[in-house]
Amino acid sequence: MSTGPGADSAPAPTTPDIPVPPPRSSMFSSLRVRNYRLFFAGQVVSNIGTWMQRIAQDWLVLSLTGSATAVGVTTALQFLPMLLFGLYGGVLVDRLPKRRALLVTQSAMAVTGIALAALTLSGHVQVWHVYLAAFAVGLATVVDNPARQSFVSEMVGPDQLQNAVSLNSANFQSARLVGPAVAGLMITGVGTGWAFLFNGLSFVAPIAGLLLMRARELYAVERAPRGKGQLREGLHYVAGRPDLIWTIVLVGFVGTFGFNFPVYLSAFADDVFHAGAGSYSLFNTLMAVGSLAGALLAARRGTARMRVMIGAAVLFGAMEILAATAPSLWLFALLMAPIGMFGMTINVTANTSIQMGTDPAMRGRVMALYMMVFLGGSPVGAPIAGWITDAYGVRAGLAVGGAIAAAAAVTIGLVLARVGNLRLSVGWHHGHPQVRFVPRESGELATVG
Repeated sequence: MSTGPGADSAPAPTTPDIPVPPPRSSMFSSLRVRNYRLFFAGQVVSNIGTWMQRIAQDWLVLSLTGSATAVGVTTALQFLPMLLFGLYGGVLVDRLPKRRALLVTQSAMAVTGIALAALTLSGHVQVWHVYLAAFAVGLATVVDNPARQSFVSEMVGPDQLQNAVSLNSANFQSARLVGPAVAGLMITGVGTGWAFLFNGLSFVAPIAGLLLMRARELYAVERAPRGKGQLREGLHYVAGRPDLIWTIVLVGFVGTFGFNFPVYLSAFADDVFHAGAGSYSLFNTLMAVGSLAGALLAARRGTARMRVMIGAAVLFGAMEILAATAPSLWLFALLMAPIGMFGMTINVTANTSIQMGTDPAMRGRVMALYMMVFLGGSPVGAPIAGWITDAYGVRAGLAVGGAIAAAAAVTIGLVLARVGNLRLSVGWHHGHPQVRFVPRESGELATVG
């Protein structure tokens, strides 16, 4: 896929005393950049705290109300601001210095966690307090998500962007393995309030990392000036770029119909295999392990190619269809790892290709649209997945989700091939079958991504 007009618009710093690491293909090469290393270390601590708060928040609401619906309302309130204001957050991110914006958003989320901890530990917490805290975190996320995503390129530059994005995903998935386990021990040992306090204090790490960064070593990016019509300008920019719009559309289909794992996994654990909460935890753990492996493999790959994303989406859908027919709990559980791996490959490749293909002055708006589609898919898809599951069974629900994801990937791959004047070629290479896109006017292999 073409890297687009924005690929070369974030030049490396030219000041002689700035160390510019050469491009490397190692799995952790972007950690050689000091600013990114500080950012990564801060996120390790903060992500663990975030996962702890998610678990503690749901448990507290359930304890206060005894209602699963109330837990759903809490989750909806946390995602609602992104759905309502996500694009406006992108406009702000394009105008503001991203490091300063992140200092504000991270501080706001720290205050929210500490306030919720104080209410819980003092015994005065009520469910509306949790609702308000969830909505406040969601409001901060409107700016924090696109700022954090687009700030990565300013720390590492275009050569290390995929590696850094992949390591961010690996960081988050590692925290997904650690955070819930620590939260469970803390909730049963000392109570939910201490989990909230840990999360609030955990933001000290990323805030310190941002403050310790060397501004002169950041890659200069021109900020968008204030002006009318910038939201419309961002939408027109994406609409005029097939590589961006179709990537976002694919992520939307996969996220909406393929990523409804809370619905599917809990139903498989209870209704299909009759194995209880332990198997549900096992499914999530194995998927997190697969996601971590997918992120690390993407970090090692070093380039974001459209054909990798399309292929991963097809395999992701195929694995879901296969899992839907799994006759035993252990076969189903083992399939969670490749599902997690291919799902993470889609996310990392889409994220990197969009950032690399977007003009830096538009990156905040484009990433906000990407995150809005990605995060907004679950609230839309979950009720649909639940209806199919209730009406036809969870196996049908998972199979339909996988089939839609795979069909969307094949369709979008063919659309992009047509846009790029390519055709599908099936043949043999060193005794193995090979499927590839080649230019219509020649037999040479095209670089589709």
